[in-house]
Amino acid sequence: MRDAKNLPSSVNEYIRFAPKQARPKLRELRAMVRRIAPEAEETISYRMPAYILKRNLVYFAGFERHIGFYPGAKTIAAFRRKLSKYKNAKGSVQFPLEKPLPKQLIRSMLEHKILEIRTGK
Repeated sequence: MRDAKNLPSSVNEYIRFAPKQARPKLRELRAMVRRIAPEAEETISYRMPAYILKRNLVYFAGFERHIGFYPGAKTIAAFRRKLSKYKNAKGSVQFPLEKPLPKQLIRSMLEHKILEIRTGK
């Protein structure tokens, strides 16, 4: 990415300066989030794209070999079995660049997180 003095100011700028091989998947993921949660505010937070729907909905980031997807600990825990084939941690999962994004899984996680936000759970 860029040095600390030149942090991205928009998601477009973030994608433009992301690793070249990650850019198509970042665009695809951005389009998915915007389609599933059109009312979410798009911003940059923690140096990566973030979507806010009353509170944090999801963050994502592009790396040399994977896309980092950060829906939070509760969502990761709820999908633990389905995420078992991906490298994951308490609040994140890594989707390898050499494989297609698991669109239905991402959609399900986003819908789960939206429901969590709306119900206050």
